[in-house]
Amino acid sequence: MLKFSPILLAVLWAVIMYYVSAWRTKSEMDNKSTILNDPPLEKLTDQMADTLDLQKIKVNIYEIEPINGLAIPDGRIFITRGFMKKYYDGEITAPELASVIAHELGHVALGHTKRRMIDFSSQNAIRVALSMVLSRFFGGFGTLIANTLTKFLTARLSRKDEYEADAYAAALLIKANIGIEPQISMFEKLEKISSEGNNSMAWMMSHPKTKDRIIAIKKLKNEWE
Repeated sequence: MLKFSPILLAVLWAVIMYYVSAWRTKSEMDNKSTILNDPPLEKLTDQMADTLDLQKIKVNIYEIEPINGLAIPDGRIFITRGFMKKYYDGEITAPELASVIAHELGHVALGHTKRRMIDFSSQNAIRVALSMVLSRFFGGFGTLIANTLTKFLTARLSRKDEYEADAYAAALLIKANIGIEPQISMFEKLEKISSEGNNSMAWMMSHPKTKDRIIAIKKLKNEWE
């Protein structure tokens, strides 16, 4: 029994961290968000809602400056104030911002948001357990090896989720008569903003390469046609 104690402790830690992380996320979003009130953008989200047989797609504005779109485990969609400023300044169009909302809806519909919270906790558990075990054989290098393996796993899962959410968004945008063109131009604009050294460009940091995402979306459209 004692041999497995590090793993059991890691699992217990994962369960505790899951509930703590979920509570912190909900509290943060509740305290720093307001409901979207923008008729042109809401017209497009209503088109998507009709396509999905939903009464309404509620979008919240997360009052922080970094440019980002978010979906949290309870299913709510958030666009940051930084993203909205780009929209109000005319740098981003309503259809382009709608494509970001469609992408986040994909994360919710495909179960990524809940799984990511679980994955985050599980990854911490795996990292702790691996570190404990590997440190017995490799000393101080055990923790380094455990961190590297966990980061590699996390990156692969994240990229897979993003491609799946892109595909969901593309299908939804086409069915809602918005099209994939705003989705592609959104990627291109965000890539440009990111390449200009904008430190607030959070939405691109954990995502696959823009060029690869555009190629994947165009390939899907050709297959669907």
